[in-house]
Amino acid sequence: MTEECTAADLVFTGGRIHTVDDGDRVAEAIAVSGRRIVRVGTDGEIAPLAGRDTRVVRLDGRTVVPGINDSHLHGVWLGAMWPSLLMDQLAGSGDHAHDAAPRLETAADRRRAILRTADLLASFGITSYTEPGLGPGEDDGASGCFGSAALREYAELAAEGALKARVTALLLFGELDGPGSAAELEKGLRDFAPPADVPGLFRVAGVKIFADGIPPMRTAWTDRPYTGGGHGSLLVDGGSDEEREAALRAMIDAAHDAGHQVGVHATGDRATRVVADAFATALGRDGRDARHYIIHGDLLTPRTLTVLAAAGIGLNTQAGIPVATEPMLADALGEDALRDAWPTRDALDAGIRLCLSSDAPVLTPDWRAGLAAAVTRRGLDGAARGEAQRLALAEALRAYTITPAWQDGAEGWKGSIEAGKVADLCVLDGDLFDVEPQALPSVPVAMTVLGGEVVHEA
Repeated sequence: MTEECTAADLVFTGGRIHTVDDGDRVAEAIAVSGRRIVRVGTDGEIAPLAGRDTRVVRLDGRTVVPGINDSHLHGVWLGAMWPSLLMDQLAGSGDHAHDAAPRLETAADRRRAILRTADLLASFGITSYTEPGLGPGEDDGASGCFGSAALREYAELAAEGALKARVTALLLFGELDGPGSAAELEKGLRDFAPPADVPGLFRVAGVKIFADGIPPMRTAWTDRPYTGGGHGSLLVDGGSDEEREAALRAMIDAAHDAGHQVGVHATGDRATRVVADAFATALGRDGRDARHYIIHGDLLTPRTLTVLAAAGIGLNTQAGIPVATEPMLADALGEDALRDAWPTRDALDAGIRLCLSSDAPVLTPDWRAGLAAAVTRRGLDGAARGEAQRLALAEALRAYTITPAWQDGAEGWKGSIEAGKVADLCVLDGDLFDVEPQALPSVPVAMTVLGGEVVHEA
């Protein structure tokens, strides 16, 4: 089959197509055949591919961006909680506990939550997301949202064709936001068999490890002392900081040596430094392109950024966190700590692959709100926080599309609008680049396409 002689199934014409390719090219039209994009170009270049049975979507100046990839989103938990969000509770009560959702007792409960999230994310133009931590470490967890049964439900729903987004999962062998140990991780790596991948729709990519807590709760592991005293500690078994650090390094080594991608929740400047060094050491042994990454990275010193960039380690962070919690961090660690807080601009300038994500239901899964926060660094109160770390809109959009595809090891087949890639698309009733940055969340999502199939249409 050649694109010259075969009519497309779906054509978008008369719009502004933000391809997010290497040159951030803007095109006018797209042709889709089956699950893939077959041509991107001008209206005239696409017109010959519109046949009698082709669905033609006349954009009339509307825009298309690649399907959004929320690279850190708790889908089961979100489906159980929505529209409640943890950040609202954190701001109101200082409580980061995850017992706000009703406990999911059965497979039917979990499936309903996943499918509820599927519909919600499709309405936002999200076509891929990462479930950052499901596994036996949470099989007895209070919420029922994070155990190994959820992995099976995902795999079954993917095989049934019921998902409306591609899902990547990380395994969890300790407690969510809680303690872990090298022994239980090594046992899990040895004994736990995750469900088989469903190609293109569901994949278990690696392992999630919790290094520490979060700065506002004074549970992040820091070099600076907290205002009330202490430095926090690692969430790893051990009788001293040195023993806990050695155990964390052993956990990273074990997961790496088993061939997994590793994502580590690390927020304090001491925790992020140790994790970066441990990743660099592991990668230096075999040179594997493992796509390891730090999750959150609230406090990152220039030295740690240099290590991340040199070793090819990614950073997955949430632009909405600093605009909501910077005063809490300053209260916990002092104003001086803000120099190293959520350095998104510095990370990009250092050459680090930066992914922006929601951590929903901590924050809203609406990526447009995440874009606005990354570009403006303004909170709901209008106050700007960390203005020097602002991103350009094109940079922030890449951090929601092609860079998360890199994190997934899938940048060759998704994440941008290019011929040969899957037709994962988000159609907008407006242009992100034509509105004031604070108005980005008001640009409506008109249509979501997953692999050439329309999964949402307003």
